Amino acid sequence: MQNDFFNLYSHGFARVAVATPRCKIADPVFNAAQTIALAEAAAQQGAALVAFPELGLSAYSCDDLFHQAALLDACEAGLRTVMDATAQLPLALVVGLPLRVGHQLFNCGVVLAGGKILGVVPKSYLPNYGEFYEARQFSAADSAPCSQVDLLGQSVPFGAGLLFEVEGVALLRFHVEICEDVWVPIPPSSFAALAGATVLVNLSASNVLVGKSGYRHQLVSQQSARCLAAYLYTSAGRGESSTDMAWDGQTLIYEKGDLLAEAERFQDDSHIIYGDVDLERLSRERMHTTTFAQQVRHHAQQVAAFRVVRFALPGAPGGGKTLALGRAVERFPYVPSDPQRRDERCTEVYHIQVQALVQRLSQSGMKKVIIGVSGGLDSTHALLVCAKAMDRLKLPRTNILAYTMPGFATSERTLRQARALMEAVGCEAHEIDIRPSCIQMLEDLGHPYAEGQETYDITFENVQAGERTSHLFRLANFHNGIVIGTGDLSELALGWCTYGVGDHMSHYNVNASVPKTLISHLVRWVAESGVIGTSGSDVLLQVLATEISPELVPGKAGEDKPAQSTESSIGPYELQDFNLYYILRYGFAPSKVAFLAWSAWKDREQGAWPDAVHASRNQYMLADIKKHLATFVYRFFKISQFKRSCVPNGPKVGNGGSLSPRGDWRAPSDAEAVVWQADLDRIPDEAGK
Repeated sequence: MQNDFFNLYSHGFARVAVATPRCKIADPVFNAAQTIALAEAAAQQGAALVAFPELGLSAYSCDDLFHQAALLDACEAGLRTVMDATAQLPLALVVGLPLRVGHQLFNCGVVLAGGKILGVVPKSYLPNYGEFYEARQFSAADSAPCSQVDLLGQSVPFGAGLLFEVEGVALLRFHVEICEDVWVPIPPSSFAALAGATVLVNLSASNVLVGKSGYRHQLVSQQSARCLAAYLYTSAGRGESSTDMAWDGQTLIYEKGDLLAEAERFQDDSHIIYGDVDLERLSRERMHTTTFAQQVRHHAQQVAAFRVVRFALPGAPGGGKTLALGRAVERFPYVPSDPQRRDERCTEVYHIQVQALVQRLSQSGMKKVIIGVSGGLDSTHALLVCAKAMDRLKLPRTNILAYTMPGFATSERTLRQARALMEAVGCEAHEIDIRPSCIQMLEDLGHPYAEGQETYDITFENVQAGERTSHLFRLANFHNGIVIGTGDLSELALGWCTYGVGDHMSHYNVNASVPKTLISHLVRWVAESGVIGTSGSDVLLQVLATEISPELVPGKAGEDKPAQSTESSIGPYELQDFNLYYILRYGFAPSKVAFLAWSAWKDREQGAWPDAVHASRNQYMLADIKKHLATFVYRFFKISQFKRSCVPNGPKVGNGGSLSPRGDWRAPSDAEAVVWQADLDRIPDEAGK
């Protein structure tokens, strides 16, 4: 396969296609021509595999015509025409036709590539109820008299237990089943997935009924999710008999429960859909989900019965062209772009955090919480969670003891926001100036600042952070409460937290597994709900518009902006959260993460949201992506694990993972980052170079 950074096949993807040709009943010449035309179109688009409907060369609704020798002979001739046409096409086809084997007739899917027949798969389960009576014409797979058949001058494997593996396309191993096979309690594809099939293909005809489309979605989605596989579903369309049925030509491509592509139904003409399947993701999920391997072991007999047919395509998919990724890649994987799904996500995350804090307070017998409020994003959201938890516990919000603690670099803006926020929430608000105690500490240390020198080093910064944390823990002792942590998942991943102080340590951290990009939308979601009043919503929007800064180094006099910018130091959170998701959730190499980021961010308009948080519609060039990814790799793998090894308790909120050493992430504190840094060299500095 092409070793091209910008080619989807270089990163564990494979382009697949599902086609519905316009058909004519009992006219294999016409149907073969339609099939070839769609196959050529799929090859032009770089697909490695294309699937066609059940009995597509004859049409499904032939009824007793299937027992006519002239039709069966014509179907085999049509198959030869299609086979010959594949000689130079760099993809595999799966087509359907009736096929005589011995003295029986089978409803079959035939796999073709490179001008050859690679295998024939008979249908396992024949529906014989309602409008279906396939057992009248066909025999089921388990009555096959042989495992090898002579077809068009070739001896080819025959049976339901065949797997087809494409050489040169990493991890592309597919299985074929036919229509009803996926409607039974244990589809053949379930065992095929356990035997290593990453792509499951269903040749279906499937007449349309009211509500049937939705049920097909459920079937295919759930089968792909359970099998940790991609699932390609075909269906017959215009041209099938309307004597007693109608046909909608529905085609679907799913990957692990996610819909990648769907055709518009009831089309008059032939049509085709494409999906770029992430085979590496599927492999990673199977490795991660250890119960999948247990199932392989428990069904060893069925798994061992599969035969693998390995074959090469006549050329690379796409004919050597560089194929850009065709699937949408969310810029914000922790935050759905669809507004309705985003609101649902925010609602659920918020309630998970609240429920966890309610349980912790109930179990510990504590009735008060102590929290530092900076006027910034993380502490704002944590305070909102505390407020809702008190409501759930039917305790007054004055049981929230909130402290804003201005230091040497606290801006008027954040101080004003902290005060307004505490008032809007209705907590017990306090203000402690930490500068006197910081000066005492600096004097004790013999720090130059205590002697009047403007020395703003890391010690100067950490003294302030440490003083705030010391106050909070002693206040918790004094008031018999617990300290609520505010540090988020993004900061923990990057090590952007001072060891042992407030953004790292607490009695319970409600934000522990919530990334920065999601926190911003949680705060916006609360603001838009209006639950804390108009003035409260206004201050939340002001917090969202505030530049993220630790505010530990004084700025220049007269300037209304912080001297420090977090994102200038560690990179933009929208990119770093993207990196975190794919490295933590899937274990992808940096080069693949960069390819995904480039695919998501190269277009200024793609995925841009018209809300204030992302109104900039940022565009990142590949050099930017590589630079910030290098920062992430070094900080995540090399220097920050020791901070994650001792984090406080906090709830896991999403399948994007957490960094708790008790849950998702266990890693040595003294590991090297060299293998990830070496992989960065695969990323070119600019597109096309």
